Amino acid sequence: MSPSRSILHRSLYFFVLLLLSSVHGENPYRFYTWNVTYGDIYPLGVKQQFPGPQIDCVTNDNLIINVYNSLPEPFLISWNGIQQRRNSWMDGVYGTNCPIPPGKNFTYFLQAKDQIGSYFYFPSLAMHKAAGGYGGFRVNSRPLIPVPFPSPAGDFTVLIGDWYKANHTDLKAVLDGGHDLPFPDGILINGRGPNGVTFTVDQGKTYRFRISNVGLTTSLNFRIQGHTMTLVEVEGSHTLQNHYSSLDVHLGQSYSVLVTMDQPGQDYYIVASTRFTSQILTSTAILHYSNSAGSVSGPPPGGPTIQIDWSLNQARSIRWNLTASAARPNPQGSYHYGLVNTTRTIEVANSAAVINGKQRYAVNSVSFIPADTPLKVADFYNIQGVFSLGSISDYPHGGGAYLQTSVMEADFRAYVEIIFQNYENTVQSWHIDGYSFFVVGMDGGQWTPASRNGYNLRDGVYRCTTQVYPQSWTAIYMPLDNVGMWNIRSENWARQYLGQQFYLRVYSPVNSWRDENPIPRNALLCGRASGRRTRPL
Repeated sequence: MSPSRSILHRSLYFFVLLLLSSVHGENPYRFYTWNVTYGDIYPLGVKQQFPGPQIDCVTNDNLIINVYNSLPEPFLISWNGIQQRRNSWMDGVYGTNCPIPPGKNFTYFLQAKDQIGSYFYFPSLAMHKAAGGYGGFRVNSRPLIPVPFPSPAGDFTVLIGDWYKANHTDLKAVLDGGHDLPFPDGILINGRGPNGVTFTVDQGKTYRFRISNVGLTTSLNFRIQGHTMTLVEVEGSHTLQNHYSSLDVHLGQSYSVLVTMDQPGQDYYIVASTRFTSQILTSTAILHYSNSAGSVSGPPPGGPTIQIDWSLNQARSIRWNLTASAARPNPQGSYHYGLVNTTRTIEVANSAAVINGKQRYAVNSVSFIPADTPLKVADFYNIQGVFSLGSISDYPHGGGAYLQTSVMEADFRAYVEIIFQNYENTVQSWHIDGYSFFVVGMDGGQWTPASRNGYNLRDGVYRCTTQVYPQSWTAIYMPLDNVGMWNIRSENWARQYLGQQFYLRVYSPVNSWRDENPIPRNALLCGRASGRRTRPL
């Protein structure tokens, strides 16, 4: 029986070729060839064939990813959490890259430089993310670097996210028409609806689950029926190994947990459900013991729903493991981030606004609009009139919101304090490309200088995406050690699309390859940069 036409969805598919090679004395090279196409799928439990291919690599591996765009429209992929050291040219957002034209290809040159951890990639243009096309991205430790837990019996990627039955083009039309997105239609786990995915395990063994919220609009809670999760890693940082019965995963965030299969041999629910929503959406996968004597039965276990304090207290409990090594052999705690004096404070306040009769979102009263030329490209060629430095202020000024291509300037090797202030009644999730940062504090109300008295200056977690609770603030410390043009954005994709983002231009006057890679020879040029040359072969 054919599924109803009303739930037909146009989704992104990847056709994949992978090769691996290395040169003696160099870090290994991994070669990928991806062909991106559309395909008709039937979400929420009928027929689906995404997410995209898993990327598995090791610290400092070089990744050569050749992407063929077989779509009828431009396309880009971005790499959530991969820092692109000295190389914002490969970040894969429109502020740094010209889109891949239909029928053309572009080769990304990435390096997982001095990183470990659990991340994901996603299509970054327009509302392509609503069509799938995302996948897991694992960076494993080098063999000689100690990991603070025994090797698990298996390693699973779990991509959870809200889902709309409408095509991404229809969702984009809703936003372009001046409206916000409606409530999602469901939750997917690894691209499947309820009970559509099974994870097979052996009783008595311990497994690693890497969980990422790849959705568009909604925070989710993750739990495994009858099992306790031990948190071991957050976006490249080893954490204190606290135990949780469920875990809030906000938009764009990634967590690694260890789960020991210490229950009787049967099947159990894996559950993802919405947080802070009046209507609760739930989806399930199956944890299948290889010696299972029975399938799942009864309702899935419930979880937290609208409780803010519960989530805030859990977030505060996630701490850096000071004695563990990360990408390098020295302990994480050998970097005493709390003893470094900050050189600048930036306060970032999100807001909802109506501009020219349409719904928009703003940062410090500026609602971002894309320029006709990627900002990094325009900056390299010194093309005037594309953007203005200082077009967004360091502090909210309370005035009415307006449209602008907002770029904040910053100095290489500065050490900044950023306050994310949320005066709205919804949870915010903020991501910074090119960087990780130390989460030093979060609390309710308005941030003031006195709030620094409660900062965690010893073992705050080091990550790239953080939540800000309603009518609350979150503070981070961040060393600006990566030259480039970097996107700071809401991970709520509707808010991002409607203006809740800006770019941070981290600048070094030295103009040295030591600080930043030169423009790639294969860089795509568009807009006002069309017809220019990159650099000689």
